[in-house]
Amino acid sequence: MSERAAPFYCPYCGDEDLRPSEEGHGAWECASCNRAFRLSFLGLLAKGLRHDPIDEGGTAI
Repeated sequence: MSERAAPFYCPYCGDEDLRPSEEGHGAWECASCNRAFRLSFLGLLAKGLRHDPIDEGGTAI
C-alpha cells in the first residue's frame, strides 16, 4: 500500500481539481470550492470485516 495515495475527488464539492497543499502531509486544496482538507489513515479496526448474517433460507437478516 502506498503512503502517498491521492484522493480523486473533493469530499465537499466532488470536483477533481485537487492539488497538494503546503500545510503538510496529507493536506489537499480544491481549486473549485476553495477548501483545504487533510486525509489520514487511522488504522485497521479490531473487528475486521463484518458480514451480514444469513438465515437458513439464504436471505440476509
